[in-house]
Amino acid sequence: MRTDVPSTVARSDDKAVRTWKETHDSAVESYGEGERAHRTAFAALKHTHEKVGDNWAPKEGGRRGPSDEQAARPTDKALSDPLPTAEGVDEKASVKHLREIARQLDIPGRSTMNKADLIEAVRKANRRATAAARG
Repeated sequence: MRTDVPSTVARSDDKAVRTWKETHDSAVESYGEGERAHRTAFAALKHTHEKVGDNWAPKEGGRRGPSDEQAARPTDKALSDPLPTAEGVDEKASVKHLREIARQLDIPGRSTMNKADLIEAVRKANRRATAAARG
């Protein structure tokens, strides 16, 4: 059921929903309900998916692995000493791929942006798309 996952996950493919739910349920058994379980589920999702607009899409070419340093860290370390995240943007993706995501999100100036600027622009566009989808 898609009503028991965050809205961005609910608007994603079945694999994203399944990954989030299975990881979240396991984390709840280990840590209890709350922020830690949610962060653990999102960290797992970032290994197979990236945030594009208001949903999560499979990573380019089926590539697996954490999207950012925070997602790569053990949950206890990530919670006790958190690092900034890319909010689901795959920091390890190629500039070409990030430009394609920026094109999908209609981000102006994308062809002249460097990787860091593309990541930030996609992050901001994702936030706007998610806010608009929530109404």
